[in-house]
Amino acid sequence: MKIHPLNTGNFKLDGGAMFGVVPKTLWQRTNPADSNNMCDWSMRCLLIEDGDRLILVDTGIGDKQSEKFFSHYYMSDEMSLEPNLNKLGFGLDEITDVFLTHLHFDHCGGAIQWNKDRTALDTVFKNATYWSTESHWKWATEPNQREKASFLKENILPIQESGQLKFIDRKGDYTKDVFNNFDVLFVDGHTESMMIPHIKHQDKTLVFMADLLPSVGHIPLPYVMGYDTRPLLTLSEKDKFLKNASKEDFVLFLEHDYHNECCTLQETEKGIRLKDTFSFSERF
Repeated sequence: MKIHPLNTGNFKLDGGAMFGVVPKTLWQRTNPADSNNMCDWSMRCLLIEDGDRLILVDTGIGDKQSEKFFSHYYMSDEMSLEPNLNKLGFGLDEITDVFLTHLHFDHCGGAIQWNKDRTALDTVFKNATYWSTESHWKWATEPNQREKASFLKENILPIQESGQLKFIDRKGDYTKDVFNNFDVLFVDGHTESMMIPHIKHQDKTLVFMADLLPSVGHIPLPYVMGYDTRPLLTLSEKDKFLKNASKEDFVLFLEHDYHNECCTLQETEKGIRLKDTFSFSERF
């Protein structure tokens, strides 16, 4: 197995929304804001080579939205999924599986594109199976008012219309062997049935954090995003996960942390806290 981090671009989000009830005087220590209270965030994906499978975990925001849409998010870098794949020697049609942790636009937007005439929307990865869960799919296609702006139908419905969509069977809160050496933790605080991959690689467990832990600044338990639909549930899910991650010395791959690609945790008198930060290539 080989694993490659891919950065699909950086964007900005309101710091208050990203840290919920936590005062700015506290969260700006790790995530400094600009004059508009906006903080920098990344959109990282993982590409996993495993035998005949080429698995892409999340896809970033894509490039099909309007100029007005992108202006709200201050896209600072080219949306670079395809060029980064090409640098590794792969093309879009070689991806066999697209694993979508959840269907918010910054995680799945890169899965769908306009056709050449901009008359229809097509899947980007023509030969891939797109993976979600039945409960999350229903949640996303029948959205509540709070999440409606994050579940964009143009990112979601073409996947099903293509015939490439399959559902992972959720068995409790943890499903083993979704792929080879690839287990999934299900959490429901951020959104219904978000999937957190646990990948066994080189005698370590690499965890793709999605929005359970957007950055190292979110490690203290009360630091919960205002976007989370069930923040008290996020608290308990984080508490359980962070204790286990510290005990088992998991390597956490941070999808959104602009400053840090990976981290490990340790137990302290104040609870679970940051142990170390590093790039993926430093450990793998």
